[in-house]
Amino acid sequence: MAAGSGLLLRALGLAVLLLPVVPRGPPGAAERRCFCQVTGHLDDCTCDVETIDAFNNYKLFPRLNELLENDYFRYYKVNLKKPCPFWDDNSHCGVRDCAVKPCPSDEVPDGIRSGSYKYSEEASNLAEECEEAKRLGAVDGSLSKETQQAVLQWTRHDDSSDSFCEADDIYSPDAEYVDLLLNPERYTGYKGPDAWKIWNSIYEENCFKPQNVKRPLTSGRGDDGGHTFYKWLKGVCVEKRAFYKLISGLHASINIHLSARYLLQDTWSEKKWGPNVTEFQQRFDEVITRGEGPRRLKNLYFLYLIELRALCKVLPFFERPGFQLYTGNKSHDAEMKNLLLEILHLAKSFPLHFDENSFFAGNKKEAAKLKEEFRLHFKNISKIMDCVGCFKCRLWGKLQTQGLGTALKILFSENLIEKIPESGPSYGFQLTRQEIVALFNAFGRISTSVRELENFRNILQNMQ
Repeated sequence: MAAGSGLLLRALGLAVLLLPVVPRGPPGAAERRCFCQVTGHLDDCTCDVETIDAFNNYKLFPRLNELLENDYFRYYKVNLKKPCPFWDDNSHCGVRDCAVKPCPSDEVPDGIRSGSYKYSEEASNLAEECEEAKRLGAVDGSLSKETQQAVLQWTRHDDSSDSFCEADDIYSPDAEYVDLLLNPERYTGYKGPDAWKIWNSIYEENCFKPQNVKRPLTSGRGDDGGHTFYKWLKGVCVEKRAFYKLISGLHASINIHLSARYLLQDTWSEKKWGPNVTEFQQRFDEVITRGEGPRRLKNLYFLYLIELRALCKVLPFFERPGFQLYTGNKSHDAEMKNLLLEILHLAKSFPLHFDENSFFAGNKKEAAKLKEEFRLHFKNISKIMDCVGCFKCRLWGKLQTQGLGTALKILFSENLIEKIPESGPSYGFQLTRQEIVALFNAFGRISTSVRELENFRNILQNMQ
C-alpha cells in the first residue's frame, strides 16, 4: 500500500510539472496579461470594448437571460445521431458529462410539439395543411389558393440558397427535443486529438487560409509567432477577415463557457461547478498564448457586434401583430413577445452598431461570387458539428453555428426584411422556430461570455 502511494505521489508530481506554468507577478499582473489589450476600438469597427461591456452587462444580459428561460426558447429539436460526413469516425466521448438527456414528449408544451412552423394560433390549421401537402410531394389542386401559395413558399424557403447552415430534419425519427436549461454548456472533459481535429478542420479548410500560411501556435516548422498569418489576414478582403474573426470569436466564447462552468468538485454526494481561473489563463493569458489570448477575446467582441446587429435588423419580422411565440399558453406567450420586442428595441438603441454595408460591396458579379463562397464555407462548418464526439458539445456546437448562420442570413436579407408586410404571411423572408430558438440562444451564449469576462477580470485583479 505504501509503495503504491509513493508511485501515485510521484505520478501526481510529474503531472504538475507538465502543466503550463502561469507566470507570477505583483497584484493585478494576471488581469493585465489577459485584458490589457482587450480595450478601446475594435478592428474593422467604430465600436469599443468598454461600450459593449456596459451595454451588455447592465442592460441587455439580464433581460435576455429571462427570455431564454421561457418554454419557447428552452426546447430545441436536434438530431445528435447523424454520422460525420467528412471522415469515418464512430468514436464518442465516454465521459458521463458528455451525455445529453432528451425530453420525454409529454414534457414539451403542446404548442411547440404540434409544429415548429406555427407562429400564431390562427396559422396552425394552415401550417398543418402546408406540411401535409409537402409530404405528398405536390401542390394539390384541391387546396385553397391561399394554402397553395403557402405550400409553394415553404418549398422555396426549404430549398432556398439563403441558408448558411445544414439544418437538421426535425421530422427525422432521430430528432429529439432537448431542454437546454437541463443540458447546459459547460466543461465535459472532451479534449485531445478528437477535439483538436474538429477545430483544425474548421480553421484549415474553411477559413479561406492558404495551406502554406501557418496559424499561430500550430506545432511544427513555420511558426513565426503569427507574423506571416496576421500579415496574410491584414491583406485579404474585409469579408474573409470577418469570417475568420467570427469563427475565432465563437471558439473564444466556447472556451470561456468551459472555463466559467468547470467541474471543480466531483464526489458521491455532490458536483460543484464554477470558474477555473487556471483554465481561463491557459486559453487567454498573453504570455502563455504568446499574444493570441487577447486577440481571441477581441474577436469575441466582434462576433457580439455582428449578432447584435442581426437582432436590430430583424425587428420588423417580430413586430408583426400576427407573430407569436406560440407554446399554447396565450397570456404567457403574449407576455414573452413583449419581452422579446423590448430586447430587440434595446438592441436597436445600441449607439455603435457594426456597419455591414461594407460587406460584398463593389463589383456585383464578384461580390455575389464571394458571398456564395462565404455562405458555403459556413455551411460546411455547420456540417462539421456532426463530427463532434461529445454529444453535449455537439448539441451546443450545432445550436451556436445555426444561430450565427441565422444572424448572417438576416444581415444579408435586409431588402427582403424591409418589404415584410405588417399583416399576413411574410413570403419574401422567413424564419423557422428552430432558427429563432438558435438565434437567441446563440446570442445568449455570446452575451454570457462577455458577462463572464467581467467576473474573470475581477478574480484576476486580486491574483499575483
